[in-house]
Amino acid sequence: MAWLDLLLGLGALAVALALRPWRAVAGSTPPWPALAWWLLMPVLWSADRLSAIPVLQPLAGSCLLMLMLGWPLAVLMLVPVAAATMFVGGLTPLEALDRGVWLGVVPMTLAMLIGAALRRWLPHHLFIYILGRGFFATALAVAAAGTVAAGLQVVPGGLSAADLMLARWLFAWGDAFITGMLVAIFVAFRPEWLATYADRIYLPRG
Repeated sequence: MAWLDLLLGLGALAVALALRPWRAVAGSTPPWPALAWWLLMPVLWSADRLSAIPVLQPLAGSCLLMLMLGWPLAVLMLVPVAAATMFVGGLTPLEALDRGVWLGVVPMTLAMLIGAALRRWLPHHLFIYILGRGFFATALAVAAAGTVAAGLQVVPGGLSAADLMLARWLFAWGDAFITGMLVAIFVAFRPEWLATYADRIYLPRG
């Protein structure tokens, strides 16, 4: 699977660099909650290694990072997350790359595409953003990425492929609950912390 991980990872990185997302934060820094979440992600990605419980699946957290920073900048910030995960979780470089792709690049890309479809075909309403992009898009994107990855990866000892897919499906809903809850809080109190949200789009016009 290393060749597929390299292809997906390098392809996303090339697209993100071509979009030059650093221009959006020129002269400033990303919101502190985004930086705090970014610093926490290596721990989330190493949950199974730190606990020594194979069925305990890592939380992705990447969809929330994408909603706060936008897809291009979030992709660039996945590079240090994967590098830190290698040391926190005691992974090889290829294992860290694998997590960077299937916990980071793939779910956040799927969530971005689902969000674009919601914005295109559903009404521009506050709850469409919170429930659609914050909750359901995260659940579907993380579950889909986890299911595909489970079918491609070697199943950890003591687990069956069915056990692994079920665990990843359940943890995808946990990921969605956290993302949806924080998105709802941010929309209500600090909408400027979400790069993918704007009042002029999602609040009904008078």
